[in-house]
Amino acid sequence: MAYETVTGYCWPHSIAPGGTVALHLSSSGARVVDVEISRVGARREVVWHDSVPAGDHPVPAEAWTNGCDWPAAATVTAGADWRSGYYEVVLTIDVGGKTRRDHAFFVLRPPADSPNRILLQLSTNTWYAYNDFGGLNLYTGATISSLQRPMARGYLFKPPGAGRRVATVHPPDPDMNTHVGYLRQHKLSGYAGSAGWPSWELPFVEWAEREGFAFDMCLNADLEDHPSLVDGYSLLLSVGHDEYWSGPMRDTVEDFIARGGNVAFLSGNTSFWQVRMEDRDDQGVATRMVGYKGQFKDDPVYGTDRQSELTSIWSDHLIGRPENHMTGVSFTRGGYHRIGKRLTNGAGGYTVHRPEHWIFEGTGIGYGDVLGAAATIVGYECDGCDFTYRDGLPHPTHTDGTPPTFEILGTAPAAPFTRTTSARPPKPNEPAEDEFVAGRLFGTRDPEAVARIQHGHAVLGSYTSPAGGTVVTSGCTDWAHGLAERDPQVEQITRNILTRLSART
Repeated sequence: MAYETVTGYCWPHSIAPGGTVALHLSSSGARVVDVEISRVGARREVVWHDSVPAGDHPVPAEAWTNGCDWPAAATVTAGADWRSGYYEVVLTIDVGGKTRRDHAFFVLRPPADSPNRILLQLSTNTWYAYNDFGGLNLYTGATISSLQRPMARGYLFKPPGAGRRVATVHPPDPDMNTHVGYLRQHKLSGYAGSAGWPSWELPFVEWAEREGFAFDMCLNADLEDHPSLVDGYSLLLSVGHDEYWSGPMRDTVEDFIARGGNVAFLSGNTSFWQVRMEDRDDQGVATRMVGYKGQFKDDPVYGTDRQSELTSIWSDHLIGRPENHMTGVSFTRGGYHRIGKRLTNGAGGYTVHRPEHWIFEGTGIGYGDVLGAAATIVGYECDGCDFTYRDGLPHPTHTDGTPPTFEILGTAPAAPFTRTTSARPPKPNEPAEDEFVAGRLFGTRDPEAVARIQHGHAVLGSYTSPAGGTVVTSGCTDWAHGLAERDPQVEQITRNILTRLSART
C-alpha cells in the first residue's frame, strides 16, 4: 500500500496586508485536512484554524518544472491584526488513528506605514533551488524550478535531534554520516540540510524577537517585484544560506546601499548564482525560477545581447558583476568549513584581527581571539575575498571587486570541493567545483588557475558606501547558530549590528 499522507502549497507565497492566499492541497483518500496557520517568531501566534475538504491529486510528471496545478481547496484573507512575518501552515490528516502532517508557508509583507526599521528578506530563492518535490531540483538536472508545488520534507520543518545541521559540529565526529542519517531517519529530502526556514532564519527570528527587535519580512522575489518595499527602512537583513539572486534583486539592494541604506549579510554563499524569475501569473507573480548553472551554455540568453542575465555564477567573466560589489565577499574566494572532507577539524570560529571595530564593542574580545567556535558559527559555506598581509594584518587586494573601504575583521580558512573531496563526486566528464569556479572566473581550468582559488577563507568584514551606507557580512552561513547556542560574544555583536544600523538618521 502506498504511504498515505497530506501535502500542499500556498499561492502566492507573499501577500500584502489584507491580501488573500489560496491553499492548494492533496490529501490521501480525499480526507478532510485540519489546517492551522500561525505566525512564527519568538512565540507562535495561531491566526486561523479550520477543517478543509481536499481532493486526492496526483503529482504530475515534471512537477519540478511545470508545477502541480492543484485546485484551491480554500482561500484565506489576512486579518487586519496580522503582523508582517513568516506564516506556517500546518496540514494534518488522520489515517487509521495515525497522524500524517506536512507544512506549507506564506509571508505577509509589511504595510506602507510600518514603524519598523528592519526588513528581513527570506532566502526563498535558495529554498526553491534545492526543492526536489516531485523529482528533480537545480542540483540534479533541472534548469527550471516551479514555485507552484509543495516544498519537500525538511525545508519548512525539522524534528529536533543530532544531525540537523549540515556542518559537522563536534569533530572529530565518530560517525561522519550523522547528518545523512538524520535525514534518512526522518524521511527528509537529501538536500534539506542546505536550505529552508528551520535551518537559519527560524533561530535568528526567535532570538531577535526575544531580544526585543521588531522587524518586517518579505521574500527574495519581493525585492524584484516590489523594489520600493525597502524605502523607509534603515537596515536590510540576509540570514543563513542566501545563494540565488536575480538581477532586479541586486539592483534594489545595491540602489538601497548607494542611497545610504545599511545591509547586514549574516549569511554565506550569498548571491553566488544568478537566476531569473519568469512565467508570471495574472497577478504578475513569477511562477518559475530559471537557473541553468553548469548548463549555462543551454540558457537562451547565452551569446545574446542579454548575456548579462546568464544564469551562471555572478562572478562569471561573461557576466562581469561579482557579488563582492554588493556584499564585499564571494564564495569564489571562500569555500567550505567543517563539512565532509573540507576543514573537517577546523576551528569553527573566526580569528579576530581588528577588535577595535565597533561591532566588537562590549564583547571583551581581543586580537587573535577565536570568535564563535563553541557554536561552530563558521560552518558549511563561506565567503571571502582576495587579500594580502601588511604588517601582520589582512588587507583586501580589491582585484575581485571588493569595495575600496572594506575592512577584514576576522578570518577562518575555507576551501572549495575538489574531485576527491566532494560529497557528491562529479562524473568523469564533468568539472569538479574548484575547476568550474576557476573556469568561470578566469576563462580557463588550467592547474594554475585552479590553484588560485583552492585556499579560501571565511571573511567577517564591513564597508561603507560613498553615501554612508554600512554593509556588514558574516562571510558564512552559520552565524545564526551562534544565537541559537547563546554564544555571548556572537549575541553582543548581533545586538551591536541591529541596534546601530537600524537607528533612524
